[in-house]
Amino acid sequence: MEPITLREGARAFISPSDLTFGWDNCHRCLWLYYNHQVKAPMFMPLVGDLAEMQEQSCIGKTAADLNADMPEGKVFKHAGWVVSKPIEVDGVVTPFAVRGKYDLLMEHPDGTFGIVDCKFQANPSDKSKFYAVQLEAYAFALENPAKDAPIKVSTAGLLVWSPVKVRGNSSGNFGLELSCNWFPTARSPELIAARLSDFIKMITGPVPAAKSNCDQCKYIDNRVEILKGV
Repeated sequence: MEPITLREGARAFISPSDLTFGWDNCHRCLWLYYNHQVKAPMFMPLVGDLAEMQEQSCIGKTAADLNADMPEGKVFKHAGWVVSKPIEVDGVVTPFAVRGKYDLLMEHPDGTFGIVDCKFQANPSDKSKFYAVQLEAYAFALENPAKDAPIKVSTAGLLVWSPVKVRGNSSGNFGLELSCNWFPTARSPELIAARLSDFIKMITGPVPAAKSNCDQCKYIDNRVEILKGV
């Protein structure tokens, strides 16, 4: 790989979520975002509030308090920002680094740590395989930090809340009964190394073709064609 020089206005920090959702969707949209900061606005009104509520409920808890299947430990930090050292691809140090905010960091009795990604899902399906790269990105940044001392990450997984039924009545407060499931992921530094390599080569290469089912690209292309004749 040749040395990389970022163009003016390009992003140098790679978000862990872009290594999952972004990568799994349209590469042209991802390329435009990292090279020109062009991104469609996104509004999810309840997601942030529910996520914060879930994370806040975990502060000060042990793993056993959260889910009996979780590895032994206690919540060490929550909503922590991480920044990695520059990423190396094919022996070349690139100008890119991982930067993101994890949900929970667990401390285990042996002195190692675990990353917990809190999810609020409609049903308790196991999506750990899909999110494994995102969790590995946080682990990479914690084990290869830009400034802080590195820590050893030994576990990772998803803590998933899903609605079961509504409780209460109109004469009092309503409540939502939730199920709680733990879906672990196996540590795989090779997984994140491969994804970071592919990701960086894509965003520093030529403009990719749009994904065939990308609604955003379809909307833009159709709009441009319509306006040509106006």
